[in-house]
Amino acid sequence: MTRRPESPTEGAVPGRFAGETAVVTGSTRGIGAGVAERLAAEGANVVVSGRSEAAGEAVVERIAAGGERGDATFVRADMRDPDDVAALAEAAAERYGSVDVLVNNAGVQTETAADEATLDDWAFVVETDFRAYWLAARAALEHMDRGAIVNVSSNHAYATMPAHFPYNAVKAGINGMTRSFAVDFGPQVRVNTVVPGWVEVERTREELPEGRLEEVEAIHPAGRIGTPADVAGAVSFLASDDAAFVTGAALLVDGGRGAVMQDDTLPDYRAREDAE
Repeated sequence: MTRRPESPTEGAVPGRFAGETAVVTGSTRGIGAGVAERLAAEGANVVVSGRSEAAGEAVVERIAAGGERGDATFVRADMRDPDDVAALAEAAAERYGSVDVLVNNAGVQTETAADEATLDDWAFVVETDFRAYWLAARAALEHMDRGAIVNVSSNHAYATMPAHFPYNAVKAGINGMTRSFAVDFGPQVRVNTVVPGWVEVERTREELPEGRLEEVEAIHPAGRIGTPADVAGAVSFLASDDAAFVTGAALLVDGGRGAVMQDDTLPDYRAREDAE
């Protein structure tokens, strides 16, 4: 098993985003909260956003308790509401003077098949996971002289499972949206996608009952599923000047899961190796 980073601030590069402002959508929990904590630990002033004020303020408090790092504030935003999306970027610029990094992370998921999904299911996912990414990027651009946008997609963009429509279609669309943004917004603003695989967040733990987690980890070459810290580190890299020549790209962060053709071969191979 590869090392499992538990804290999003583990490995943070001090001062990497000093004086910069980062807006992270859907950052009241899970991956988004981890990204917000990581960017703040690297010096950014971070705007935490989401629909739950209590959860958002809790993230802000964790950031404030971390010592020498950027400031943080919470702005409530429902990403299905275009007015909220525009107000989010405006609030960030008003408080901190600019927007330098936008991380589009807010997302919802339905468990419906393509022949079962309703128009309401479609609107719920598309407006939150897709349209909001475009609206947030457009709003942020009004306050960006230069900087980076990182869109959070999913490995469902490449391979999927039954009854994940339209979530899987939208995630593939995000990768295409990133390429469009990179071409249209460059050279001032770079745009990339981070593509997480299995990540241990609240929803994942609910989906993996006792024993199932071990099975899923066994089909990853890394020997485990990811943590929000894994994704936060990748987002930080793509948003930073270390990735100054990277735009329009999609970075797969899935512990090697996408390299496995047949699920049972990896655990069987390891069992044979151990027996020898």
